[in-house]
Amino acid sequence: MSLDDLNREQKRSLKRMGALDEKGTPTRAPSTAKRTDDRVGPAQYIREVRDEMRKVAWPTRPEVVRYSIIVTVCVIVYMLYVGVIDYGMAHFADWFYG
Repeated sequence: MSLDDLNREQKRSLKRMGALDEKGTPTRAPSTAKRTDDRVGPAQYIREVRDEMRKVAWPTRPEVVRYSIIVTVCVIVYMLYVGVIDYGMAHFADWFYG
């Protein structure tokens, strides 16, 4: 793909990202090597996970029960729906091919 294949908006976007200079020729961006000193140890990781888990808005027991009932009822309804469709298609296939 050449620069002639790009439209104006794509060229403007590439200029904003720094992939094209003012003349419209491609430029090579400096590579961003990953730094290894950003890593933390296991103890720091566990502390940060614990702190983040304290910020979570956990559902109450009645909410969990209510949501579980809703999911169970929906699964049963969809299961019945698919079962009825399957039963009907099986009888149609028996009639059509048999």
